[in-house]
Amino acid sequence: MQAAASGSFVERRNGSRHIWFLNSAFDKIGLDTALRRITERDPASPFAFVVTPNVDHLVRLEHDTVLATLYAQAWLTVCDSRILELIGRMSGERIDIAPGSDLTARLFDTAIDPAAPLTIIGGNRAVIDAVAARYGLKDVRWHEPPMGLRNNPEAVAECARFVAENPSRFVLICVGSPQQEMIAEACLDRGDCTGVGLCVGASLDFLGGKARRAPVWIQRARLEWLHRLVQEPGRMWRRYLVEGPKVFLLWQRWRKTQRELRALERALSQPDRVKERALHQRIRNLEAQLASRE
Repeated sequence: MQAAASGSFVERRNGSRHIWFLNSAFDKIGLDTALRRITERDPASPFAFVVTPNVDHLVRLEHDTVLATLYAQAWLTVCDSRILELIGRMSGERIDIAPGSDLTARLFDTAIDPAAPLTIIGGNRAVIDAVAARYGLKDVRWHEPPMGLRNNPEAVAECARFVAENPSRFVLICVGSPQQEMIAEACLDRGDCTGVGLCVGASLDFLGGKARRAPVWIQRARLEWLHRLVQEPGRMWRRYLVEGPKVFLLWQRWRKTQRELRALERALSQPDRVKERALHQRIRNLEAQLASRE
């Protein structure tokens, strides 16, 4: 599976539809386009999944090879973070944003049919019941996996089996990262799952009233992280105050690499270097011809 994932990883990053920023590839689409692509996809098509990287994910991608392999298999990768969008803008890069919580809310508001089956992995009974009541859902297929999912391959496989046996147009996977991406990968591995899986973390907690989303003005001010920190300091302090700031080290290294690449491009564009590269190419071609005759 890793070999296939690696090939997909390279292919996705070579296309003009994607931008590589810091250590992740992002689709060049915002919320409206992401919503349209998801809702226009044939529900009977083989399973595909959507990931929504934020600052925390990019910091972990620096060392977490498991998460990197999982992300490489995503059908869509959209940016969840207004902080990343701002850093991109300061770097001269346009990073469109489609926050996972906004994407989930828009799906419920505009695309999820209350009478159609909806498969949910994660959450708790109170949240599921609240969301079902809020949107008048008639056919919720809910599976609550055990804790410690990352180190429990049998439980991950059970989640994928549940998705296969409960086909839905949309599959909401809400167990945190990288557990939700591990479930999505297991669904791909089975080969008999359908629909679009959305790895959207705590999105249902907001819709079900378990957690309060920051007011719109705070979101636009790029301070939603501070709102969550105030709400849940015991759970969020390390993510936002210790791990999160490491993104600026990633940014510093990325900017250095970009400068070095531009310098190399300028050097290679010099006339003498062009002739030198042409000569090397001719030598390699001759060597290949000689090797083919042996």
